[in-house]
Amino acid sequence: MSDIAAEIKRVIGALDKPTLKLLDRKWASFALAVFKTSFSRDRQSVQCDRLHVQVDTYREELLSMGEQAPERGGRALCLEWMRQQWLYRSTNDAGEEEYSLTSHALEALSLVENLTRERALISESRLTTILQTVQRWAIEASSVREDRIRRLEDQITQLTAERDRLAEGGDVFTASDERMLEGYFDLSDLIGQLPSDFKRVEESVTQMHRQIISSFREEDRPVGEVLDEYLAKTDRLMSATAEGRAFEGAFTLLRDDALLLDLKNDLQAILAHPFTEALTAAEKTFLYGTVAVIRQGIDDVLVQRSRLTTTLREHIVNHDIIKERELERLLRDINKELATWMHKAGPRTAVPLELMPTTLDVIHLRQRFYDPGSETPPPPLGQMPHEVPQPPSLDDIRQQGGPLLEQLRLAVTEAFAGGSVESVGEAFNALEPPLRRPVEILGLLHIATQICALDHMQPAEMYHAIRADGSSRDFQVPRLTLNEQDTAAWAALNVGPDQ
Repeated sequence: MSDIAAEIKRVIGALDKPTLKLLDRKWASFALAVFKTSFSRDRQSVQCDRLHVQVDTYREELLSMGEQAPERGGRALCLEWMRQQWLYRSTNDAGEEEYSLTSHALEALSLVENLTRERALISESRLTTILQTVQRWAIEASSVREDRIRRLEDQITQLTAERDRLAEGGDVFTASDERMLEGYFDLSDLIGQLPSDFKRVEESVTQMHRQIISSFREEDRPVGEVLDEYLAKTDRLMSATAEGRAFEGAFTLLRDDALLLDLKNDLQAILAHPFTEALTAAEKTFLYGTVAVIRQGIDDVLVQRSRLTTTLREHIVNHDIIKERELERLLRDINKELATWMHKAGPRTAVPLELMPTTLDVIHLRQRFYDPGSETPPPPLGQMPHEVPQPPSLDDIRQQGGPLLEQLRLAVTEAFAGGSVESVGEAFNALEPPLRRPVEILGLLHIATQICALDHMQPAEMYHAIRADGSSRDFQVPRLTLNEQDTAAWAALNVGPDQ
């Protein structure tokens, strides 16, 4: 007997997953284009109303060009995508509802990105990566002491020979541009999978907590026993699923700040190679922001786990306390009435007792009485043109707004290109007063965070800010220095209104 029946069931199960359903839809190209345009690595969530308007705008643009587009509006399409598990709706800290892509949508976008990229599937870089990975895991898999020692000695011999050759003045062979470009594509494939991997862990944590809440509401056992079981499940939360176990292993590796610093230095060395001249600014930013993606993914999972755990514990504690207090108050009232009855009633006295209270036959209760004063219109407004203040000018309004990111980026780039400054603080103190508001310091920190140039371990330097009214204020900010790679990333960063 062949295994065709089992293979068919396995394929059917794969085709039923939301990832492949998204690629098999009639308007799959429209949905994926909207996801790619509206979301990015730096913009992982969009307000619900804004996304509805964006989808309507995209539909109108396609229809005006004579292209086909879905008939339903943006809100209906977003709700359908949410039901199909491609969008996830949540409430942020400000109380606003926003959409974010699920792991299924991120996987579909990754598949389309790989299929549309023009490059060779088999390359020396990819085969070398496979061979090195197999060799490393073969060492860890070997349980024979002599075999492991032999493998380690072979590596030590090769590395020692290369070190001695370089120490004796041997030539330093740098990889060619074509080889580095192949390695970049392989590396970008691995980096591109990180957002969907982290999102899958978040979804697993959310599903686990939903199951715990459902089980808790259906329990009839004592509260203490249920609470002990809940806490035990919470402690085992990240080890109960495959995604959780994988995240715990990666988290143990990546929470080492020294390791992430080495990763940042390695990425800078790669970007310093001449092959980067063939890359676009977006591709350079994508590679340089790898550390930020890892940190953001870890923070998102930890915040989600902490937020849901806190919510569940508060729900359990508050729910139990309310029930116990209500029961205690009811029993106390019953004891008071029973004591009174025992003093006044005889041995054969019966008390009529209803198990359930009667329902009041009231259709509507008046909430307020009629007040004639509430119906009186307010007096008309008087005309006082001589007291109307002068309207503010456009410059005055702009001085009260947020940081001028694009002007700051250009000004700092010019200052470092001229070699007249050694830090961002010196460049800031040399700017014109309109660009030295306190809020502009936040703009500089925002730009520095985007290129991972902010180091909190650096000593503080003084920023002399000037408010819109002319008063000054000094701030201490960690010293920011930019090398050639940081300056290039700073200059190539897009801080426009759509970013």
